[in-house]
Amino acid sequence: MGYFKHPQSIVESQFIGDETRIWAFAHVLPGARIGRDCNICDYVFIENDVRIGDRVTIKCGVQVWDGITIENDVFIGPNVTLTNDLFPRSKQYPEKFSRTVIRQGASIGANATILPGVTIGKDAMVGAGAVVTKDVPPYAIVIGNPARITSYATPSKTQRSTPAAITCGEKKTAPDAMVKGVTIFSLPLITDLRGSLTFAEYGQFLPFIPKRFFMVFDVPSKEIRGEHAHKKLHEFLVCVKGSCSLVVDDGKNRGEILLNSANIGVHVPPLVWRIHYKYSPDAVLLALASEKYEAEDYIRDYNQYLEMVSDGASKD
Repeated sequence: MGYFKHPQSIVESQFIGDETRIWAFAHVLPGARIGRDCNICDYVFIENDVRIGDRVTIKCGVQVWDGITIENDVFIGPNVTLTNDLFPRSKQYPEKFSRTVIRQGASIGANATILPGVTIGKDAMVGAGAVVTKDVPPYAIVIGNPARITSYATPSKTQRSTPAAITCGEKKTAPDAMVKGVTIFSLPLITDLRGSLTFAEYGQFLPFIPKRFFMVFDVPSKEIRGEHAHKKLHEFLVCVKGSCSLVVDDGKNRGEILLNSANIGVHVPPLVWRIHYKYSPDAVLLALASEKYEAEDYIRDYNQYLEMVSDGASKD
């Protein structure tokens, strides 16, 4: 079937997938590999040590340098700057260029700058003009200079947020995305002239007997906590002061829960990925854990987590 090459483009590579379109004044060097059904727009330059997957769109004015990998279904907006050398000097080259990876389904907005060695996670979105200086987690939406996470996109491209809006004593699956095993509890709230009190007991609101607790506080609002799952540990999370947001993900569904009241608790079971962020300046997050601390119980790599839950589902 072959690919389309505009008469005013220069394509030196022999590794171009079927149905790919390369437009005017684009230049592709011999070592580059480009997948199927890509759209390479005007004035794009692609160097040798470059791997581009299927159905990738690269808009006008982008240079893709040695050491850059772009996976399937990525969108790169006009005039995005991709870099591969943190300390560039004229006529001086590193032994090996830093490897920059843009994972499947990610989108990079116009005029964004991506520093060398950075990984942009699966389905992440980089806002126009952002300067990305460190790795971007899967599904994260980042903006600014330096780029900071402002929210997370769900796999369905919508952002669901569940506020503290259930009646006293109620529990429900969280949130509308029905993330496997995650439950929101509305704890009893007793208020009088002396102040307010809330509580939970094992078997009533508290789904396990805690063996450990920890608190997270004084977190700058720009920082992200969590970003892991557990193999066997259960957590019960309460924002006892201020507010923060909890993202939960079971590998298929993802949702965001707003923790903004001391009488709202969330049970996060094992094998659920969790992220907490958007901390208010006064936020204090209390976590009750079903087990003592064990470093080997943590799953900190999201791709490893997806493989683990996928293997578990296939055995069921």
